[in-house]
Amino acid sequence: MSGRTLATLLGLLAMACATTPTTDFVLRSRVVAEGDTLPIEYTGFGEGATLPLEWSGAPTATTSLALIMHHVASPTDIHWYWVLYDIPASVESLPRNVTGIGKLGNNSVNGRMEFTPPHSQGPGPKTYTYTLYALSQEPVITVADSLVSRAVLLDAIRNLTLDSAMLHVVYSRPDTPQATSHMLRERNEHETRIK
Repeated sequence: MSGRTLATLLGLLAMACATTPTTDFVLRSRVVAEGDTLPIEYTGFGEGATLPLEWSGAPTATTSLALIMHHVASPTDIHWYWVLYDIPASVESLPRNVTGIGKLGNNSVNGRMEFTPPHSQGPGPKTYTYTLYALSQEPVITVADSLVSRAVLLDAIRNLTLDSAMLHVVYSRPDTPQATSHMLRERNEHETRIK
């Protein structure tokens, strides 16, 4: 493991410890409860819609919010699907398929500045985490907008995070020929991008 990778991981661990959510700041969705199954319409096997979210209890000093949706496949393999930042503090919800609120970062699936729905790749349930960060100010991003990844945003908000709230959902890949075909097509597209 390189020194830079280790430093990044230690920084993210420190941030996670420093931003332990309080019980006042709560992130929820009207369509799925904490720990429940993500409806298929919010995955790549359905419509691929963004999950409607709402929150309450942000610290009074909050001036900006940021949202990340990710999945930890292993400690060294983290996938992110949604990076959204510069959300005004006056916003208390995001509708399904939200547009026009905040700035989009990229995702780890196709590298584009957009939400991409999860496509569970292997058997068994996977946990996807939505984390909303209450910030003392808008983050200063020093890279091109297209390069704002989960790690870049987490680094930019490390010293700005007042509190965070999480929503965990679970999803398993359906065992259908269409799902298998979709998974193979996605894997081929990913391998083509790497080459």
